[in-house]
Amino acid sequence: MKKIILIFTLLITTVTFAQNKNAKASMEVDGVCGMCKERIEKAAIRTKGVKSAVWSIDTHELKLMYDERKTNLETISKNIAAVGHDTKEIKATDEAYDSVHPCCRYRDKEIVDDHKEEKKSKKN
Repeated sequence: MKKIILIFTLLITTVTFAQNKNAKASMEVDGVCGMCKERIEKAAIRTKGVKSAVWSIDTHELKLMYDERKTNLETISKNIAAVGHDTKEIKATDEAYDSVHPCCRYRDKEIVDDHKEEKKSKKN
């Protein structure tokens, strides 16, 4: 009986320590501007367990540092989709997408092209 209790205790301890409190990950999130960046990062940071969230306008990559014991990538993706931004895993509802500022409509080709032109003019 003592052996069974010892083995059970070791298994529980191993599982508990197997989760990383400083996990790093990245995901693709659709957006086009600085307002999108602020909204995406804020949605990620407000997820319990997320310690760091930095989104790149150019690459659409969201780099995360989070506690796996408190959250996971699916939960973070859901929170980002809830504020109107698509991830590869979860697409924002039309209602959430319609709530973003008109200049942030990344599904609209004209708006995306306008932002590309804006970037080109800033470089010159």
